Amino acid sequence: MVGLDADHEAWTAAQSATTAVVDGRELDVAYYEAGREHGGPPVVFLHGIPTWSYLWRAVAPAVAEERHVIAPDFPGYGNSQRTDDFDRSVRAQTSVLADLLAEEGYEHVDLVAHDIGGGVALRYAAARPQHVRKLVLSNAACFDSWPVEYVNSLGVPGVVEGWDDEEFDAELDFLFAEGAYGDADPAFVAGMKAPWEREGGRTALARAAVATNTNDTTGIDYAAITAETLCLWGGDDVLQPVSNAERLADAVAGDATVEPLSEAYHWVIHDRTEAYRERLAAFLAA
Repeated sequence: MVGLDADHEAWTAAQSATTAVVDGRELDVAYYEAGREHGGPPVVFLHGIPTWSYLWRAVAPAVAEERHVIAPDFPGYGNSQRTDDFDRSVRAQTSVLADLLAEEGYEHVDLVAHDIGGGVALRYAAARPQHVRKLVLSNAACFDSWPVEYVNSLGVPGVVEGWDDEEFDAELDFLFAEGAYGDADPAFVAGMKAPWEREGGRTALARAAVATNTNDTTGIDYAAITAETLCLWGGDDVLQPVSNAERLADAVAGDATVEPLSEAYHWVIHDRTEAYRERLAAFLAA
């Protein structure tokens, strides 16, 4: 199991590979897994855009000390398949999640999700309420709250591909370094940037951005979600403000709690790692 301070290369080395079928197409999926020996329902960590499972590097290994954890890279992200010929939408990524979990035959799961991973978790929990026990949402895409204008701009044909290396590096720093609260951890920034800096990364980022579709969350039957829900939110986020968490808590059928973490923007898992980890562990153990 990788340590809580693993760099992106160590995280990649710790990943395994499998496949998921979406729209009749088999796609390669990289994932981090630990704690299988604990048995019981797994805790599945879902990232958003433009991150990958490395987002959970300081959280998932800690949870794995007590629970079985799985953190996939959605197709189009991280170390999963990134060819230019498949759907990367929240709808499609929900199918990826469903296929991965069905393959293992898990009867119940707990979902922990950030950004558009939250949209995936919400769609899955609404469609399969009997299978999701606990649901943790962090600055999640929901209702009509997304995509944000900047992400939309990345999907305009030719924009990302048109940047030179210096411009591309500056844009990624804007996303990850300047988007953090206070001084960004260099390991976090380097890890988030790494997949997009590889060959084909610019096109992959553009395809991920253009696949963002508000309809994937406006059509969710939120009242069908019966899981106990914790909205563990970056309290200072302007992209997905706390008011969205409060709206979510009112909309779901299960017991729901909103807990904003101060001094945290959109990257709440990075900005308030220790507080996030402690509150998550308490919620999962209750």
